[in-house]
Amino acid sequence: MRLELQKRPQSSKALAYLSPFIALGLTLVAGAIMFTLLGKNPATALYTYFVEPLFDPWARDQIILKATPLILIAVGLAVCFRSGNWNIGAEGQYLFGGMVGAMIPIYFNDWQSPLLLPMMMLMGMIGGALYGYIPAILKSRFGTNEILTSLMLVYVAQQLVDWLVRVPWRNPQGMGFPGTKSFNESAVLPDLMAGGDAHYGAVFAILAAVLMWFMLSKTLKGFEVTVLGQSPRAGRFAGFSARQMTVFAFCLSGALAGLAGIAEVSGSVEKLDDKLSLGYGFSAIIVAFLGRLNPLGIIAAGFILALSYIGGESAQIMLGISDRATRVFQGMLLFFVLACDTFIHYRVRFIPTPNKVNA
Repeated sequence: MRLELQKRPQSSKALAYLSPFIALGLTLVAGAIMFTLLGKNPATALYTYFVEPLFDPWARDQIILKATPLILIAVGLAVCFRSGNWNIGAEGQYLFGGMVGAMIPIYFNDWQSPLLLPMMMLMGMIGGALYGYIPAILKSRFGTNEILTSLMLVYVAQQLVDWLVRVPWRNPQGMGFPGTKSFNESAVLPDLMAGGDAHYGAVFAILAAVLMWFMLSKTLKGFEVTVLGQSPRAGRFAGFSARQMTVFAFCLSGALAGLAGIAEVSGSVEKLDDKLSLGYGFSAIIVAFLGRLNPLGIIAAGFILALSYIGGESAQIMLGISDRATRVFQGMLLFFVLACDTFIHYRVRFIPTPNKVNA
C-alpha cells in the first residue's frame, strides 16, 4: 500500500475556504506538542501566546503596530503571486523605500511643512517601486529567475542601509551609534491614539487592502492579473502582456513595501537606523498565503501573525522560553498553510502494492 496525490478534476471550494482555519488548528496542535516537549503547560502557554495579549491595552496597541507593515507588504505580494510572479525580496523593497523616503528629513532636518509627510510617503513608494523594478526588468527582458534576483537584492539593501547609517548619514551627536538625526515633528506620522505607539500607517494598510481588493475583483486590471496568473497562454490570446504584468506587479508590490518602510521609519523609529530590517518582508509571505491572497483576508491574517509576535514576547517573559519559539510558530504556520493548500487541488489515494509472484 502506498500513498499517491491525484489531481482533482476541479479545485475543492470547501477546502479553499477551510484551509486557513485547518492550518491554524494544526499549528496550535503542533505548538501544544512543542510546549509539552519544552516542559511547559501547553494550555497556559497557548493562552499566554494568543489570548492574554488581547486583554492588555498596551499589547493591543503593539499588535496594530506590528500588523501595519505586514498587511501593507502582504497586499502587494498578493498581487504579485496572483499574477504568477514570485517576489521574495519584499524585505529589500521595504528597506529601500524607507531609505529613500528618509532622505528629505535627513538632508533638510530643520524643514517643517505640511507637505513634508506626503512627500516622504511618496518618495518611499517610489523607492520601493524602483527597487522592485530591477528583478521585474531582469525577468521580462532576460528571463532571469525573479525568486533569486529579488532575494539577493535584499542583502544589497541591508548592506546599503547599514553603511549609510554608519558613515555618511550618521548623527555626529549620536555618541558613535549607527543612526541618523531624529526627525522633526513635521516628519513624524501622528499616533492613532494619544499615548500609544500605533500610527497612521495602520490607516494606509487598511486603505491599501480595500483598494487592492477593489482592483482585483472589480476592474479589468484585476481580471488581467488573474488570467495571466492562472493561464499565461489564455492571457496571450486575450491580448494581455505577461512582460508588462511582471513590471506592473513588481512595481506595485515594491511601492507598498516601500510605503511600509517609510511608515515604519517615520512612525515608529522617527529616524533611520540599522535596526529597520526586522524580517517583515519575509513574514508577509506567510500573511499573504494565510489570507488566501485576498486583500481583505490579509487584514485578518496580518493581525493574527502580529498577535504571534506580541504573544511570543510575552511568553518569553512569563514562561522563560527562547525567542526562537516565535519563529518556529511562524514556520509551522507557513508549512501547514502550504500543506493544506495542496489538498485544494489534489486528493490522497491509497494504491495497493501488487503482490510479487515468485517465478
